[in-house]
Amino acid sequence: MFGVNSIRTQYWRSMLAFVCLGIIVVAVVACSATRVSRVDTGTVVDLSGRWNDTDSRLVAEAMVKEAVERPWLKSYMISHNTQPVVVVGRVVNRSHEHINVQTFMKDLERELTNSQQVMFVAGRGAREEIRAERREQAMHAVESTQKGPSKEIGADFMLQGTINTILDEDAGTRAVFYQVDLELVNIENNVKAWFGQKKLKKVVERKRVIF
Repeated sequence: MFGVNSIRTQYWRSMLAFVCLGIIVVAVVACSATRVSRVDTGTVVDLSGRWNDTDSRLVAEAMVKEAVERPWLKSYMISHNTQPVVVVGRVVNRSHEHINVQTFMKDLERELTNSQQVMFVAGRGAREEIRAERREQAMHAVESTQKGPSKEIGADFMLQGTINTILDEDAGTRAVFYQVDLELVNIENNVKAWFGQKKLKKVVERKRVIF
């Protein structure tokens, strides 16, 4: 009789362990299921706490707005009787994160162009592609439609910058401080006409999931 009870007890223990294992597996699968939702591109989505498209857009908007409102622009227009020509140079990522600086540069270019306060010309990479197109036209296009050389508008100022971070982390909580510095440099004499700085701070808390 004792042996039968032991077998029954062992059986129910095994069944209970199997049921518990099944519940855990179902919970893990449910938590790891992928769900995709389409949202408006203007919606703020901050999942990891890292630099994202919203940060890029907002920083570019704020810094270009500040740049075109500073005295350098009015002084230049008074002395030259025309809008300055600006080109975006390098933006160097010195942060601990992988940041797509090309996206940020495009945001800067968009804001500069749409401000209508300055004339904006294509950067180095785009200029090389356009020059190659002119060379192709010189060889293959009808003469009356060819675009000749030496007609480019030279930039008066170059916008350059850096992105830096300071990381502080402890016990599952991470604080990230971003600092974006932009400088507008006079190409003729290397004088810095404007210096802008934008700071961001994010606090990311990781919660442990206990089953």
